[in-house]
This record gives sequence, C-alpha cells and structure tokens, in this order.
Amino acid sequence: MTRTDQRRDIRDVRTAPRRTALISGASIAGPALAFWLNRYGFAVTVVEKASTLRDGGYPIDVRGTALEVVRKMGILPRLRDAHVDVRRLTFLEEDGSVVASVNPHAVTGGVAGEDLEVRRGDLTDALHAAVRDDVEFVFDDSIETLDQSGHGVDVTFRGGGRRTFDMVFGADGLHSRTREFLFGPEEQFHRYLGYCFAGFTMRNTFGLSHELMMWNTPGRAAALYAVGNRDEVHAFLNFARPEPPFDAFRNPEAQRDLVAAVFADAGWEVPGMVAAMREADDLFFDVVSQIRLPRWSSGRVALVGDAAYAPSFLTGQGSSLALVGAYMLAGSLADRDHAAGFAAYEQNTRGFVTVNQEQVGEGDAALFPTTARALEQRNTMLRNLSAMPPREGRPAHSALTLPEFMPVT
Repeated sequence: MTRTDQRRDIRDVRTAPRRTALISGASIAGPALAFWLNRYGFAVTVVEKASTLRDGGYPIDVRGTALEVVRKMGILPRLRDAHVDVRRLTFLEEDGSVVASVNPHAVTGGVAGEDLEVRRGDLTDALHAAVRDDVEFVFDDSIETLDQSGHGVDVTFRGGGRRTFDMVFGADGLHSRTREFLFGPEEQFHRYLGYCFAGFTMRNTFGLSHELMMWNTPGRAAALYAVGNRDEVHAFLNFARPEPPFDAFRNPEAQRDLVAAVFADAGWEVPGMVAAMREADDLFFDVVSQIRLPRWSSGRVALVGDAAYAPSFLTGQGSSLALVGAYMLAGSLADRDHAAGFAAYEQNTRGFVTVNQEQVGEGDAALFPTTARALEQRNTMLRNLSAMPPREGRPAHSALTLPEFMPVT
C-alpha cells in the first residue's frame, strides 16, 4: 500500500459513522481496550457484572512491552507513584528457619528501576480514570446472549436490555462467558498446571514491610506479602492437586474447608493464616492454569487478555499480556474491518503471547516444588541467587516491539 493509499483510507474512516463496540469486563484488558478503541474513533460501551470497580487486590506486575503501552496511555507517572517497591523475598524451611533472602528481580526476571508492581486496584483505577469521560460504563450487568445472524451483534443483557453493536469483545477473564458463547465449554481450552491457591488479606501482626515471606513443604506454600507500611498483608495459600476441585469453584465454604484440610498440620504462621481465611470477606480461590485457544475471534466477536490467553500467575505476565493485547487489538482495527483487523491482531500478537505462556517451568514455577528432592534443589538455587546480582529482564517480557498504528481521531 502506498502512502497516498494510506491517507485516503484514514479519511474514509474519519468521515464514516462511528463504529460501535461492546466490551465485557472492566478490570484491566477491558478499560485498556476501551481507551484505544475510543482513540481510533469507536463509540465504546463497557459492561461489568460487578456493581463497581474492584478496589484493592493483590500486587501485579507491569513489565517489558507493557510499560510502553502505559506510557503511551499517559498513566505511567500515576503508576510509578503507586509502585509498591517490594525489596526482599525471604524463603523459609518447614520449621520457619530462613533458607535465603533474595532480591525480587533475581527471581521474577524483572528490571530494577523500570518494572512496576502495583496493587491491582491501583491499575484498574488508573485505566478507568483515563477513559471514563469518553466511554460508557454499565455496572451490575452482563451479556446474556449474543446473536451474529444479522449485520452486527445483537446483545441481550442480564438486566433485560437489548442493543446491537458492530463488534463485541470479551475481556472477562480466565472463566470468560464470552469465550463460552463463541467456542464452547472452558474445559477444552483450559490447561491446568497442577496447583490451587487462595488469596485474602489479614492483619499485619508480623512487622513486615515491603517484603514477601514464603514457607514451603513439598506441594504446599504459604506466603505473606506486605506491600508497604500498612496494617494489612496479602496472604496466599498454594497447594498442588492432581485434578481441579470443580465441586468447590462456586462454593466459598467448600473452598475454605479444602484449604484448611490441606494445611491442617502446617507450622510457621500457617494456622493463623487459615483462621484468618475463615473470616476473610475478600477470599479469592482459583486454580493455576492457562487458556490456550486455536483462534481468538469468531465473526464480529474477539477475545483479549485472560479470556483469550491467560498465562497463569506463575509467569507474572497476565496484566502485561492484557495491556499489550488491548493495544494490538484496537490498533489492528484502526483502519480495517473486523475480519481483517482480527486476523492482523492474532498474526502480530500470538508469538508474544506464546513465548510468555511458555515461561511456565522457568523461574517462578520452580518456587512451588512438589517433592522433597525438588524442594532441596530449589533451595540450593535460592542460596546461590542470594549471592548474585539481579539478572537482566527476561527476553520474553520485551519480545514484541509495539507498532505505531495510524491515528484516526
């Protein structure tokens, strides 16, 4: 295509009626996609099943290519201010004695002074603030049905409304209902990685600040994560299990009972953590898993973030993939129709997704060994790391150079 052809195409987009888009999900991928679609001239609606933005939440990482995305969005200074700056990871034996204390970047493959770690709620707040004045947000509602038999996507909502959109996007997470509408039950795309985890907050009675402490026995881990001089810590209980506990997914009491049973004989601070879990009003329970899809779209509906390619928390790249994927998806649609745009999105983004999903088995995944021998090997690795300077960032985190898409607003 010549430069003259490009200018003519952009003029045509500018003078055409605004394309309409519905995004399901207002966590990270959804608002990021809304920002970029609005930038490219779309009229965007975001629907979120929760009654409001989810505040707080455990710390998450923004690394590599994703840092360039948030810089382009103008929210990097705000996220720098929210950076939690965890300075030490301490690993413990079964009796609570110290195995090693290491620099966080030596384990995560991050880059000191560049990568961000922020509370999940701080990132969602920053994304929402960047787009709330330009995009329609509908809370306490969700998509009930999708019909692509006409010239657009006819949507009915749980609250009873009906609307038609040019395109619909699923940014509704690991257990995406939009993905189920398109491709069927989750089980066929769900790659279970052999662990379950429970996360919650509890009182910081441990004197921890800007640090994480992790206790391990084979197949079990308990962690206390203090992101600042706060009265609360984030608590995590992680354990190996051959099959996902499907019967517990929709039953919080069954989740609490399962976790309590697994850690019934544990030492260190675990009994107090289990007791706090029993009382926690913010318990989050799930399995450690990935989503592997052969394609990310069907017709006028596409998926982004965890709904399309959850990498699992073992990689630490879920939020970064969501941010990069949103940028690539919106930009691919800037001067293309849905069919060509979705094809370009997948062609230009899948390699980055794949190399990051394949980080499972490297670094972070080794933190949760399931045998005594593997645990001793991990502890030896950590003792060696404690005597070494942090490594450079992992190549996978920056494996995609963001293209500059043609502005159309």
